[in-house]
Amino acid sequence: MNELNTLISDLVVPESPRWHDDRLWFANWGVAQEIVAAEPDGNVEVIARGPKSAGFSLDWLPDGRLLVTGDDRLLWMEADGSLVTHADLSGVASGINEIVVDGRGNIYLNSVEFAFGQEDFRPGAIELVTPDGAARRVAEDIWFPNGMVVTPDNSTLVVAESWASRLTAFDIEPDGGLTNRRVWANVGGDGITMDAEGAIWASAVVEDGPVVLRVREGGEVLDRFELPAACFACMLGGPHGTTLFLAVARWQGVERMGELFGLHTGQMLTTEVAVARAGRP
Repeated sequence: MNELNTLISDLVVPESPRWHDDRLWFANWGVAQEIVAAEPDGNVEVIARGPKSAGFSLDWLPDGRLLVTGDDRLLWMEADGSLVTHADLSGVASGINEIVVDGRGNIYLNSVEFAFGQEDFRPGAIELVTPDGAARRVAEDIWFPNGMVVTPDNSTLVVAESWASRLTAFDIEPDGGLTNRRVWANVGGDGITMDAEGAIWASAVVEDGPVVLRVREGGEVLDRFELPAACFACMLGGPHGTTLFLAVARWQGVERMGELFGLHTGQMLTTEVAVARAGRP
């Protein structure tokens, strides 16, 4: 059984964890609206305030600039912590959720396309912002798009379709377009992270409660452990790449989501796993 340790407590809703420059970066949603960086020992630095949108996600361009998502904008952070618009997606996307950048500087963002908890469900989409700043839609009919990963060779993108309980893969074309859509695994997922063997860790909610699964392409579950609260995202990192960071908070349903954003039930948990994150030297 994996031993869970508490790295950070008293968070609101931790999301979008990323291992970057030997620190864990993440978004602390809700009343905090913070961009946070944490040392491996749990010491925390608030880097900046996030955008006013309810949720936002983080990733980096190859040149080292930090990208932050807004409702319908892609922002990047100045040295003083201010956020400026990198791309205006108001005519392309609605309700941007997650972001991932490939090694060529292509930026993939997914949009939910409906107001969660306020409107009836509509399928979402994946948008691409190329290095020259041009934006276009590259995939549709994504059932609540959530976490995404790009394989280290930049050939494949995998997205969690949370409301369809599946991980879906696409080939990445030379121009950044997505083709050859296929089911990567029929498991639920929110935030996802890939290890050096090409397996994916995915948070999920099953009949027994919240869990994190390690699954290989095709759907074989290689590892599974239960969590004390809903896991909104996970990320491999740490000094050896074998620390699995788990962003959890108490979830009480869509109808009480506003209440969740005002409470401090969030934690960043850790556990050690056998296989390091993908892309390590």
